[in-house]
Amino acid sequence: MTLVTSPYSALDANLAVALDALLTEQSVTRAAARLRTSPAAMSRTLARLRRTLQDPLLVRAGQRMVPTPRALALREEAAAVVHRLGSLLSPGEGADPATLRNTFTLQTADLVGAALAPGLLDLARQEAPAVSFRLQTEEFEGGPALRDGRTDLEVGPIDHVDPETQVEQLVVLRMMAAVRPGHPLTETALDPARLAAAEHVVVSRRGRFTGPLDSALAERNLHRRVTAVLPGHLAAMALAARSDVVCLVPAALAGHPASPLTHTATALGLVLLDIPLPLPPLTIGMAWHPRNAADGAHQWLRAAVRRTLGATRSA
Repeated sequence: MTLVTSPYSALDANLAVALDALLTEQSVTRAAARLRTSPAAMSRTLARLRRTLQDPLLVRAGQRMVPTPRALALREEAAAVVHRLGSLLSPGEGADPATLRNTFTLQTADLVGAALAPGLLDLARQEAPAVSFRLQTEEFEGGPALRDGRTDLEVGPIDHVDPETQVEQLVVLRMMAAVRPGHPLTETALDPARLAAAEHVVVSRRGRFTGPLDSALAERNLHRRVTAVLPGHLAAMALAARSDVVCLVPAALAGHPASPLTHTATALGLVLLDIPLPLPPLTIGMAWHPRNAADGAHQWLRAAVRRTLGATRSA
């Protein structure tokens, strides 16, 4: 079997750096000092360069060394190669948002998308006017959209990612009961029994009638009546605004600034009521594939999502 040898297999970038130093300094001692190595090591490198290029490169002229014609011809090219190597092997610079031309694809639930879109568009107008966004609904079953590159960022409750996926927690929210103004539940303090007796709309992409609220009610031997199951929060809130059903809406924890996830409920005129039961918090995060972790444009996107949701960067 014959092995094919690449013409580049013997290349050594260190030789180019040494050649540039030797031709610039025209002294083995000064070139060694420039590259922080010993004169003996630089002498061995010069000997290797002479064999490789089949030219003496630097020759003695009294007390100094002078370049050969071949060395003079190589000097500018050697300097340019070293400069290009430095650029190639340096960390990438952060992207200038004003120069971005990206279309970012985000996968979110409808309520998260409604909260993100206005803020992201405002930031893009101010900082990255040529950027656009494509918001897609969550996949019914967790799929490999991030791994396949079909999605740049997933934002929402992150619970079905591939092992390599990078995840960052953004905000922690609580669930509140949302009802129309004048709803009977607004007349007196809300208690578990009155909450259970009301009609409810449940949000479930899988069509499920039960959730954490039902578990909390069951511990008190209570059962709520679910009259409708809808696939998204926006439709559920619209229904609550026009009827007596109760829907659950994520809101900021007590004492925290208002969350943009409640803006739609506020715009619909819904009244938010504290639920007098211990419910698990809702964690909103974002997930991305590690191929995009160091990309400047993607870093701007992640920062824009943080700012829009009022999140601070995780340590």
